[in-house]
Amino acid sequence: MLIVIYLIDCSLNQRMNETESLMRFFIAGIMQGSLIPAKLHAQNYRSQIKQLLLATFDNADVYDPLANHNQSIDYDDDMGKDTFFNHNRMCREVDCLIAFTPTASMGTAIEMWEAFRNGKIVITISPMMHNWVVKFCSHLVIESVEQFEQALNDGTIKQLIDTHTQSIDPRVQ
Repeated sequence: MLIVIYLIDCSLNQRMNETESLMRFFIAGIMQGSLIPAKLHAQNYRSQIKQLLLATFDNADVYDPLANHNQSIDYDDDMGKDTFFNHNRMCREVDCLIAFTPTASMGTAIEMWEAFRNGKIVITISPMMHNWVVKFCSHLVIESVEQFEQALNDGTIKQLIDTHTQSIDPRVQ
């Protein structure tokens, strides 16, 4: 009986250690942006970023909100609210948020804020270097997906992750 309990306990501890060692990424990025009709901007950046992260980090767990909610533009208000608030909660819990903002995106700005104010790493892919959300809620700003790939390859992003402390700027509290 004790042996069985020990084996179960070891298995549980091993799974907990595996979970703890995962590097959890959230891909935030423009979906509707400022479009008036119910349609989305091009979303091909999501698969590019996900593939780059998975190729770079053996322990990457990459969440793409659109992959699980590809019909979200047609959700009713209750389902939309549930999805929106759940994704914002997730941004507070992941290790690193990758934000793709070629133009301003209110949803992405909120996701960046949630991650940043909770001490998570925020890496933003955007040419908007002077936008205050991009500038003040990012640990690293890169202008393009190609430069993001270069920062992964040259170790810039790994170094940021390895040296990041979850300290929270008191001005955001």
